[in-house]
Amino acid sequence: MSGIHPFRVLRAKPLWIANGVITGVLALLFTVFYVGANIDPVDHMEKLPVGLVNADEGAAVGGKQVNLGAQITESIEKSTASGGKIDWKVLDEKGVKEELGEGKLYGALVVPADFTSTTTALTGTATTATTATTGTPARPTLTVLTNQSAGSVGSSLARAATTEAAENASLQVGKELTAQSGTGQAKLPAAARVLLADPAAVTVEDGHPLDSHSGLGLTAFYYALVLVVCGMLSANVISGQVDHALGYTHNDMGPLRLHRPLIRATRVQTLAISSTLMAGLSLLMGTLVMVGAIGIMGMDAAHLPLLWLFSVCAIAVSGIGALTLLAVFGTPGMLVVTLVFIGMAVPTAGATTPLEALPGFYRFLAEFEPLRQITGGIRSILYYDAQGDAGLTRGWVMMAAGLAVAALFGFGVTGWYDRKGLHRIPVETKPEKTAVPA
Repeated sequence: MSGIHPFRVLRAKPLWIANGVITGVLALLFTVFYVGANIDPVDHMEKLPVGLVNADEGAAVGGKQVNLGAQITESIEKSTASGGKIDWKVLDEKGVKEELGEGKLYGALVVPADFTSTTTALTGTATTATTATTGTPARPTLTVLTNQSAGSVGSSLARAATTEAAENASLQVGKELTAQSGTGQAKLPAAARVLLADPAAVTVEDGHPLDSHSGLGLTAFYYALVLVVCGMLSANVISGQVDHALGYTHNDMGPLRLHRPLIRATRVQTLAISSTLMAGLSLLMGTLVMVGAIGIMGMDAAHLPLLWLFSVCAIAVSGIGALTLLAVFGTPGMLVVTLVFIGMAVPTAGATTPLEALPGFYRFLAEFEPLRQITGGIRSILYYDAQGDAGLTRGWVMMAAGLAVAALFGFGVTGWYDRKGLHRIPVETKPEKTAVPA
């Protein structure tokens, strides 16, 4: 037994250097992933999908058919004012409703059916029901639709862009109306002259309303995050408990230290045991997550059997993936697991900041990061009536692909370790013979 005082290990430079490098790199990476991804979403935004609808029926003005809505939507679509940040998708009312209901659009701008007739009434060249009955010209409207179910930040960015486009369109129409009316402006009612320069009112409506207990469109993200964290943390617990059950490690329970007899197992066998345990316990965890979220906290949810199945599979796939990294990398594996399932995953999930507003590197990570795929599937189940095109199909496919990659990588590498004799089985050494003095 060594007589060195335990605190003397603090004098060892390698202890400080090794831990300093690991914790320092971890702190730097988390800062880069979290802050870097969200520091300037407006500047990084590229081709944010927003709908553009012209429902205007037009009106006869001076013997000619005029459709101001068509002029507005065409000018917005061709405009370079957004610098490529907005991807305007020209749709009809039915199409925009469907795409908002699948999370494919972050918002929309709608020109209503009576836009031309109401607008031209301001110049006295057309008559509407309002002017006929009250003598006061009705103000035309442009409607901005939001979509919080697709992400609160994305919806806010789309709302700002569509509102600006609508206001610019109103000013442009006002210039044209002013030029057309010429000296006739003096004959117009006072209210009409005021409105003429900026005729359209911009109204904001929710394009895809959510239930009140939907966290403003964030329950899908937090629910998915719970599933991933359950899988990741459970992998750490299961890995340690399997090692204890096989007799490779001690198990400290408060002041007690328990140790089981050694059961020789290859690395492949150990990973198989851990993965089987994870798959079985995912049934329990998936059930309890639903009980906690829906039964206790009252989260709004539909398609409960499908939600349960998807939750169980998400936990199982995340957990087996984490177990694979622990088996391949050993002790450093937990740091790798934390980076893959939390550090790189949360900023690229597309739940808060949309993928279109992330730097290119983060958009690349989002293509395969598990949290993004799981969030998409949960969002489809909770908000979009479990439609496959709304992210559910991608969620299933990517989870299946992730499980296949984890199995090939995990069992392939651990099998190679076993074949190379890099076993976890302690090497037995025979006691050395010592000469006995005569």
